[in-house]
Amino acid sequence: MSNGSSEQLLTAKGKKEIEEKLDQLVKVERENIKRAISEARALGDLKENAEYHTAKEKQSHIEGKIQELQGVLANAKVVDVSKNRSSKIVFGATVTLLNVEKNEVSTVQIVGDREADSSKGKISYKSPLGAALIGKNAGDNIIVKAPKGDVEYDIEEFEYI
Repeated sequence: MSNGSSEQLLTAKGKKEIEEKLDQLVKVERENIKRAISEARALGDLKENAEYHTAKEKQSHIEGKIQELQGVLANAKVVDVSKNRSSKIVFGATVTLLNVEKNEVSTVQIVGDREADSSKGKISYKSPLGAALIGKNAGDNIIVKAPKGDVEYDIEEFEYI
């Protein structure tokens, strides 16, 4: 999904977070950088004006991020997770897993690439773990090929919240 024009799967919450980030970029950061450029211009000679060049570079970054997020939203397919009644694990499921070797329980939600954030327990449906979970059921055992070796999980339960 790196070309920006292919369909982006998002949960409703993920779409809302992207819309909020876009709103912040457009209404706050874009306006702040316009002010910074204007103030830097007032300092005089633009050729040797470090503040001006730094501000213009930041403006370019902000505009690029705005375009990227607008593209994601334009190609978003929003999945309403709360209405899912699948008897198997699919996109949007929140899954409770037992790491067999470590005897550790964890909970992950299967989301789109744009929402994935392992520190928040959100994994992409394309990740090794996400892909291994799709189509499975509570009670199933899976083996995930990980960089440090295979990891075995028991799927304890899943829900759509």
